[in-house]
This record gives sequence, C-alpha cells and structure tokens, in this order.
Amino acid sequence: MLTRTDLRGRVPSPGELRATLPRAGTDVEHALHRVRPVIEAVRDRGVAAAREYTEQFDSVLPEQVRVPENELRRALDELDPSVRTALEESIARARRVHADQRRSDVTTEVAPGGTVTERWVPVSRVGLYAPGGLAVYPSSVVMNVVPAQAAGVGSLVVCSPPQAEFGGRPHPTILAAAQLLGVDEVWAVGGAQAVALLAYGGTDTDDGELLPVDMVTGPGNLYVTAAKRHLRSVIGIDSEAGPTEIAVLADTSADPVHVAADLISQAEHDTLAASVLVTTSEEFADAVDTELERQVAQTKHIERIRTALTGTQSGCVLVSTVDDGIRVVDAYAAEHLEIQTQQASEVAARVRNAGAIFVGAFSPVSLGDYCAGSNHVLPTGGCARHSSGLSVQSFLRGIHVVDYTEQALREVTDQVIALADAEDLPAHGQALTARFPV
Repeated sequence: MLTRTDLRGRVPSPGELRATLPRAGTDVEHALHRVRPVIEAVRDRGVAAAREYTEQFDSVLPEQVRVPENELRRALDELDPSVRTALEESIARARRVHADQRRSDVTTEVAPGGTVTERWVPVSRVGLYAPGGLAVYPSSVVMNVVPAQAAGVGSLVVCSPPQAEFGGRPHPTILAAAQLLGVDEVWAVGGAQAVALLAYGGTDTDDGELLPVDMVTGPGNLYVTAAKRHLRSVIGIDSEAGPTEIAVLADTSADPVHVAADLISQAEHDTLAASVLVTTSEEFADAVDTELERQVAQTKHIERIRTALTGTQSGCVLVSTVDDGIRVVDAYAAEHLEIQTQQASEVAARVRNAGAIFVGAFSPVSLGDYCAGSNHVLPTGGCARHSSGLSVQSFLRGIHVVDYTEQALREVTDQVIALADAEDLPAHGQALTARFPV
C-alpha cells in the first residue's frame, strides 16, 4: 500500500533527502487570492461580512457570532459522562506539563550600577481556533487553551465553525470543552472569515462588541492557514499548519501490527495526511503492508485512509542502518515521530528534528493527541527543523528592561561613541555626550 523508496547502500545529502522524501503538497500562496477578498470584506464590514461568508461556505447562518454562556453550560451538562471524564484527565495532564514551562524573570548585572532584566509578559488577548470539518476536535481546544492560561493570557476567545445540525452553534463538545476550561467566550465562525474577525473585531448582531485579538493559534484548513499568513502584520500566529504527519522509524524489533495501526491513525484525519515508515528491513516493510491492508478494511473511514496512505505524501523508506534512518527522519522533520527500535530511548535522544517524539511500543501518537500531557499543536511540512510546537512560551514575550546609573553609563560612553562613529551614526554618540558635557 505504501510506495517505497530504497535508500539502502546510499547516503544522500540533506538536500537530496528533502527532494526525495514524500511530502504533502499544500499551495498556501494559491489560496491567498481566495482569502484576500474575504479578509478585506470582514475588515471593512465586520460581522455582516463574516456572517455572509459563513452562510456561503458553511451553509448555516448563526443568529449571532458570540455563543451565549448558557449554551456553554448546557453543552457541558449534556456531555456524555465518559467524554467529560476523558477531557478532564486530558486537561489535568496538560496542565501539569505546561505549568513547568513558565519562565521566570532574570536580572543580569552587566556592570556595577548597570542591569538588564528580561521580563516575560503574556500576550494580552488570544484567539484560539478549533477546526470543525471532517471531525470535531475538543482536544484542540484543550491544547490551545491550557498553555495560554498557564502563560497568564488574560483574555481568550475560542473560534469554531457553526454547525447546521446544532442550530448554528459550534459542535456541543467544543462548547463543553471551553466551559470545562473556564473559557466563557466562544464565537460561532470558522474559516478565513474567523481569522479576519479575530484580527479586526466587530459588533455582533446583538450590538455586543467583539474585541480584536493580538494573536491567533490553532490548526485549520488551507484557507485558515492562508488567512493567518496574510494577516501576520496585524496579528501574531503560532504557525502555518499543514496536513498532519506521522513518521515511524522501526527495525525488526517492532511489531508490524502496532506500526500499521499508528500509520492508519494519522491517515484517518485527512486525505492529505502523511504516513511515512522508515525501516531497516524489507521483510518488516512487507509485514506492515500486509497489516495495513487488513486493518484499513476494518476501519470506519476506509476511503479517506486509503487515499492518504496511497498518496504521494505517504510512503516507506528502506535504509541500511538505524543511523541512516536517523538521517532520514531528521531530513523529514516530522510533526509526529515514533521510534520503535531496539534501545529506542537512545535512538530518540539522537534525533534533532521533530515536532514531538514518541518513544517505544507503548507511546503511540494517539496518546499525544489526547492524554500524554504534551501539546499536539505541532509544526508540519518540515518546519520542525526550525520551529517548536505550541507551548507556554508561544504566548510569552521577552522584554529587556535596561537600568543604568549615571556612573555606569559614564564608564561605557567611550565605547558607545566609538561604535556609533564606526557605523556613521554620530547622533547616537551625541545622545551620551549630551548627558556629560565637557
């Protein structure tokens, strides 16, 4: 089922690997021309334009954008008890992990009387996007809200597309998750129009004010991603999320049943989802293929999964050694990377590029999606080579506070003047000599 690339006996360069390895193709630039008029209309006409595009794209027209708080409470009251328990466990574990990420202010004495303090200040207001396409994602609400709250963000709004079957509200499980997390502001709007409304704000149909945000986080479809790119000069964003990815580095010690199940679990998201196996054994690859055929036939979303697994973004890469496999997965820089080899912990410690690493047979990606305590909003498309997943730090800004006494400034004046003159910026030096006239 998986297309094979045989790299045994070869050591391609990083550039060659990037060109060779399977990867989902997403043309964000092409989508920009579709979202620009949406963004401009929402900027100019606010909620009226957002509602028009919601009716056009989602075939539903909510009475108002902001969901009444009593709807949030009702959604939680009516939530399946088993789902509530699972969400509560997910929230508790995520809060434990993210609480340890909070940074402390640090003051450095550069010279007697001269200090620089780095203050960590949370973003004031954040919009958190929860998708609502092929599936409902209350887990994304958890993964966005928890680190923002741990960072100390004072104002949060969750955005999720309205659903016709729920009276123009977002899915009730989304509403219930927000209520569990203590978020009382939820907007029934999705797509590019949601990102634009978050950026510019507006007046709701009941004359309530919808305040703009400083930052938007959370995954979405191609048009959400394009809108985030277009609005980066107006708002901060976490990343440009593409289709989900899983890579599994495995040797013959792995169980093909487990590996096939894990590859399928991510293919279930989307027809563009990428599932990549990197293995040292052709026999193991054959066994995984056999398992894929067997297990896919038993899944609920057969066509979606089969399309993803047989697409050009998925595949199997054969390598000679685990060392070669590490080079491959580092070049691929997967959103999710599983290590199912002998000495898996040691192998995982050598990997440099991945959004999140799952070590051994009992740390599947599905655990990270829900209840590991880690965050599942992760870099895709190879961006794990330079970017991190969502965390408390995503919502913090480092501000340097410079505090020098007169004597401390006097002692460094000659050096400042010398560097200012070297850069032909004499007024910089004069800003100091003005304080110390001869």
